[in-house]
Amino acid sequence: MKDIPHQETTGMKRKRKIVFPGLVIIITACLFSTSPSCRKNPRQNFRKVVLYCSVDQAIAEPIIAEFEKLTGIDVLPRFDTEASKTVGLVQRIRAEAASPIADVFWSNEIFHTIRLARESLLASYAGDVTKDWPEQYADPNGRWYGFALRTRVIAYNTTRISAGDAPKCLEDLLDSKWKGRLVMAAPEFGTTGGDVASWFAHYDSARATETLEGLKANDIRLVAGNSTAVRMVATGQADVCFTDTDDVHAAQRNGWPVAMNYLDQGGDGALAIPNTAALIKGAGNPEEAKELMEFLLSEQLEQMLAGSDSHNCPIRPALAEQFKMYIIPKPLGIDYEKVADNLPVAIRIAREVLR
Repeated sequence: MKDIPHQETTGMKRKRKIVFPGLVIIITACLFSTSPSCRKNPRQNFRKVVLYCSVDQAIAEPIIAEFEKLTGIDVLPRFDTEASKTVGLVQRIRAEAASPIADVFWSNEIFHTIRLARESLLASYAGDVTKDWPEQYADPNGRWYGFALRTRVIAYNTTRISAGDAPKCLEDLLDSKWKGRLVMAAPEFGTTGGDVASWFAHYDSARATETLEGLKANDIRLVAGNSTAVRMVATGQADVCFTDTDDVHAAQRNGWPVAMNYLDQGGDGALAIPNTAALIKGAGNPEEAKELMEFLLSEQLEQMLAGSDSHNCPIRPALAEQFKMYIIPKPLGIDYEKVADNLPVAIRIAREVLR
């Protein structure tokens, strides 16, 4: 909320204070009266909801503003940093479990959301909008819902690598010709951890570990986040990086020399990562939280994200057709629950191998 501008008094004559005893008595009586006319709270209709949001702030803020405009509910958002993407807010939710501050968690990924549900930190939600929700994007108990997909990709510098020579799958990046030319975000945070966990889920632990060792042999460098990795590619500090579609779209909007290929895993497709929305168990503003959930799961929201700089692919087929340039050509068929199962061990092994 904006601060109320201070009214200047320069040049105004100071007026004498005149006290009317009778008026003082009336005001005093009113202050201590139980009469509704005297004790009316000017903010009695004030409604709020606390949102923890790991979606990029520049993308989320116009959406939040639209919800406030439509409902009159004041959203109090808390965003995460690029370096601790998602994980920082997840840890806050855990720390505040006994007395939750957040009402709703809007995440830009799914794997940590699944783990929060398993820890009984999320509440069930059901509404008209969720009746026919696709099974692969919904918790069986209604504790989270997925929407608005991003995809893992290989970004490359178009002034240094031709489209024909650019790597097109995970296995390509193990070739020694890419040695010293690769960067990726630290796997402890954000979508990179989920991506690495998907290698363990899609292949097996031995092959996923061999892949990490191959990347280590190629001197892959770890950086603070996906956007940092893309920036390094754009400026020639690296030639290739792992990242998400939204970071490449942002780079291309800026006119940077960056293109992408979907990060195909062994010819079976690239990992698609949905946003997720969930109610926090024991939240203090339950009715407002449900209204926000309804909005986050609406067709309008998916349309706004598809049209934003993030260009998320809608899960609604008819809406996806309106944004067919962002449709994922071959999404990896994988169980998100299985990826969440592998997340802790994948992060641990990746840290041991790559550091």
